Amino acid sequence: MGAQWKAKGKAAAADARGKLFGRLAKDIMVAARGGADPASNSRLRLVVEQARKVSMPKETLERAIKKGAGLTGETVHFEHVMYEGFAPHQVPLMVECLTDNVKRTAPEMRVLFRKGQLGASGSVAWDFDHVGMIEAEPATPDVDAETAAIEAGAQDVEPADDGATLFLTAPTDLDLVSRALPGHGFTVLSAKLGYKPKNPVDPANLSAEQLEEVESFLAAIDAHDDVQNVFVGLAG
Repeated sequence: MGAQWKAKGKAAAADARGKLFGRLAKDIMVAARGGADPASNSRLRLVVEQARKVSMPKETLERAIKKGAGLTGETVHFEHVMYEGFAPHQVPLMVECLTDNVKRTAPEMRVLFRKGQLGASGSVAWDFDHVGMIEAEPATPDVDAETAAIEAGAQDVEPADDGATLFLTAPTDLDLVSRALPGHGFTVLSAKLGYKPKNPVDPANLSAEQLEEVESFLAAIDAHDDVQNVFVGLAG
């Protein structure tokens, strides 16, 4: 849970799929500002590959690219905003938003953080490393993740959900490593910049009731339309 919080359960997963398409469309529109051709826009290429892997409809994907690149005549402006603070029981988190109206998003975030604690910029960021996060799965059963990480230029590797592997990179190496991994036996599922906690809270130190309070708080944050990613300092 430390790298990025994800909703649990089948119903939550189904609901999360719709949210995922919406969030990817935003990422695509922002990336497409740098050009509508993924071949010459590495940031766009990474997001487009992720969208295809989760079966985003082709027309939705293409519309987002054209809209972001200004090819539809529509004005698209999303501002990237980070909110830092604590969930209940002093669990640190960083909330990444893309919003077209900060004056709307900021007070709504303050309301959502009432059961936790909203901090000033930098109040929690010091306890997280800014890294590239590449989720990949082995193309064949005999590949070794640690060897692949070394040869592809990743800094670290750790288990991810559903048998996948999370490769951690320097932010500037994200595209380079994601391009190299297929040559070392791994199929890239997603690649993005994110935040990894340095000192995550051990869930064993929280009661079942306290963990439920944390989960409820995170679910409410994650459900907000402007939230792209929630990075949480909770181990496991």
